[in-house]
Amino acid sequence: MSEKKVVQKNIDGEKLKSAQAQWEKEVLEPALSKLPETRTEFTTVSGIVLPRVLTPLDRLEEDYLADVGFPGAFPFTRGVQPTLYRSRLWTMRQYAGFGSAEETNARYHYLLNQGQTGLSVAFDLPTQMGYDSDSPMAKGEVGKVGVAISTIDDMAQLFHGIPLDKVSTSMTINSTAAILLAMYCVIAERQGVELKKLQGTIQNDVLKEYVARGTYIFPPRPSLRLVTDIIAWCASEVPKWNTISISGYHIREAGATAVEEVAFTLANGLEYIRAAVARGLEVNRFAPRLSFFFAAHSNILEEVAKFRAARRLWAKLLRERYNASDEACKLRFHTQTGGVILTAQQPENNIIRVAYQALAAVLGGTQSLHTNSRDEALSLPTEESVTIALRTQQILAYETGVADTVDPLAGSYLVESLTDEVESRARELIAEVESRGGAVSAIEQGFIQERIAESAWRYQEEIEKGKRIVVGVNRFSDNVEPQLKLLRVDEALARRREKELAEFRARCDNQAVKRMLDQVTKVAEGEENLMPAILAAVRAGATVGEISDALRRVFGEYDRQR
Repeated sequence: MSEKKVVQKNIDGEKLKSAQAQWEKEVLEPALSKLPETRTEFTTVSGIVLPRVLTPLDRLEEDYLADVGFPGAFPFTRGVQPTLYRSRLWTMRQYAGFGSAEETNARYHYLLNQGQTGLSVAFDLPTQMGYDSDSPMAKGEVGKVGVAISTIDDMAQLFHGIPLDKVSTSMTINSTAAILLAMYCVIAERQGVELKKLQGTIQNDVLKEYVARGTYIFPPRPSLRLVTDIIAWCASEVPKWNTISISGYHIREAGATAVEEVAFTLANGLEYIRAAVARGLEVNRFAPRLSFFFAAHSNILEEVAKFRAARRLWAKLLRERYNASDEACKLRFHTQTGGVILTAQQPENNIIRVAYQALAAVLGGTQSLHTNSRDEALSLPTEESVTIALRTQQILAYETGVADTVDPLAGSYLVESLTDEVESRARELIAEVESRGGAVSAIEQGFIQERIAESAWRYQEEIEKGKRIVVGVNRFSDNVEPQLKLLRVDEALARRREKELAEFRARCDNQAVKRMLDQVTKVAEGEENLMPAILAAVRAGATVGEISDALRRVFGEYDRQR
């Protein structure tokens, strides 16, 4: 592109208004008389009204440097890196886990051999809820929605043959995050890897569990204590580890709009920062290791605007409240395509949906991406399906050209206007949460849950009334049964796991295990950081369920009905 002299052009507003009026009279009105628009009003999923056309007149109030700026510079509207994918592509991180540690380990090796660049661990419900595979509470759920991990030996098998200093690992784990992180660190030590070299993320975002996902164990306030213990411990012991992935994804999956996804996610983020600061931690020290996790749904332009607005709003909030450094103000995020958008009907259509959603994530500047598989509305994904999902990312990265320039939709009158509107509405909703005492209090009052439920109801009603078209469901449907081969977890797994756990416990020094578990309980009763005690219990051979029970004795369990 040849060099051009930069000329500042002043927009002649009156001339442009006159030209627009002429266009409306001579071009638009005759066109509408022949072919009216299909709706009286066009809106995004968040209810933002979309104008027919925008012009420079709609952007006269924009302060480019303050509102948009440059990539890698405050307020990071255009991205947190100055060169983005021109220097390094996003991490292609397929979320995977099912059955036994051996089966999941084989899937990891397959994905890495297919070009995946990071690992993402899905744990089964018993592991997430603090129960071992042989617990009566685990019946019927062992290995069903993720991999079953109860012991340090399970964790060793999960990462067998995978050098932990060569790969970054994300673990979707919340209530038992401290335990699984401790196990990961012990496995790294066994591999001879220094903890300071480990790179990865634990979700560790328990607040969204109370409003969207449901895998909580303890009440909110002791859960928040565990989160801040992890943040504090990692700051000194595992400094390259992302200590929390503040998750809008599950909030969106529960039915929130794009605006609510941004607002409630950042409100939770502010709550975590308050808790860490109250523990004496310095924002500029720990905030750079906070990460975020968003959904990518199918309204491409609103989704791109959502990602840009979230970055800008988070940067402004941290600068306004804590005078945080540029590095601390950067919102880095992982994206997963929308699970709730997948349909059991005509599942091959999901390949197309996922491709468009992945495009939105990349246009929005995501740091890492998981693309859902076509069969996930029916079962855990097969090897064939997950390969297609990974190839979707690779085609996007290497064949489409969208990664060749930074923030390619910047300057679009509509995208910039949507970015402003999402930011403005999200800020208002955050202010409402803060007026109720912050995220924890708003959760305890049921405010966030009610807002999400209302949005979910409206969305479903639109589908049932035909106001929102879902191809293959309420339009263009057929009666053809899906012919996909589905992945099923072996029902015998639970029996094998009971045997393996009995053998593991027989090999352990049970007196040493009891001493370490008693120490976990003792530390939980005070204010000391729990991570060293949990690490010691893991090294002694305590299981996920046993350590969780040691914490239950102090923290109790949360009952949302009370």
